[in-house]
Amino acid sequence: MLFQSPGPIICKIGFLTVRWYGMMIASGFLLALMAARKLAHKHGLDAEKFVNLALWSFLIGVLGARLYYVSLNIGRFLVNPGEILATWNGGLSIHGGIVGGIIAACIYCKREKLSIPKYLDLLACVIPLAQSVGRWGNFFNSEAYGLPVSENFPLRLFIPPESRPMMYHNSKFFHPTFLYESVYDFALFAFLYFFAYKRLAKYPGLLLCIYITGYSLGRIVIEQIRIDAIASYKGLPVPLLVSAGMLAVALCGMLYTYKRGPESVATTNVPASTGTTVNMAGDDQGQA
Repeated sequence: MLFQSPGPIICKIGFLTVRWYGMMIASGFLLALMAARKLAHKHGLDAEKFVNLALWSFLIGVLGARLYYVSLNIGRFLVNPGEILATWNGGLSIHGGIVGGIIAACIYCKREKLSIPKYLDLLACVIPLAQSVGRWGNFFNSEAYGLPVSENFPLRLFIPPESRPMMYHNSKFFHPTFLYESVYDFALFAFLYFFAYKRLAKYPGLLLCIYITGYSLGRIVIEQIRIDAIASYKGLPVPLLVSAGMLAVALCGMLYTYKRGPESVATTNVPASTGTTVNMAGDDQGQA
């Protein structure tokens, strides 16, 4: 199967240029938000407050993703500082987005007196869906691809000459690593959303650690064939090193949360005006 980008631009409306990259990121966020609202309602969390949390996490996450990308390409941006804000051309690094989003979520939960681990777990269950859709923005930008492949390779991505690295200028087809990660991220989302949440939400913080572990493992594997690393340290791509570091932290977090045991929540039946009872077990106002 051959993949070939039709180009990064959807259309132009006057001075406004609508690009696929931004459309994919926005679509991924909206789909993830809808999925999270449904999960929040089902498990007794405040869906409206989660929407506000998600919006702040998204905005700060995009800022973190851009700052991280710029920091890894600081030489290029010092020469062309005007490009720092040109996010429509690509240049968002997910590791910076994850860190920025988590920080924003923690601040919001602290301010609203919500359980930080519970809401981070909910956020972690839908982030892979946003990533899965967002990766297609890389396809339209002809970026985030892997090593060259033959024209008979089952999955191949055509990269136009102007987007090829100099050392592979004569190669036409490459590994569609954007697709590999998109499929992997969706599988991670399906596991967390449809299977893990209802079984492991009683261990606050565990699902966040599982998400970071799962994503880091997948990223480490995919980095072996990617050729567009924006920075390296002692011959190793920085994204690979950061993924390894996040993996180590997440594994420690998984061990800690699991050994701590499930959260014990007392169930209190409060008579309601209709004569029914209200189960308070789902109250999310406790600070964790």
